[in-house]
Amino acid sequence: MDLLMSLMLVVVYRADMLLMESRQVIGLLAAVLAAMLAAQLGWHGTDRILAWRERSED
Repeated sequence: MDLLMSLMLVVVYRADMLLMESRQVIGLLAAVLAAMLAAQLGWHGTDRILAWRERSED
């Protein structure tokens, strides 16, 4: 029983260490994803505004 408890403790401790070390990488990936989504939204929004202005001029 002690072996099982110590094994579970080691697994939880290592998972916690892995999450703490990968936190910066996860933040960087989230920032890149947010920038890509903002660029896509900006491109799509600009395209819609230009199309709307061209229709209003006709």
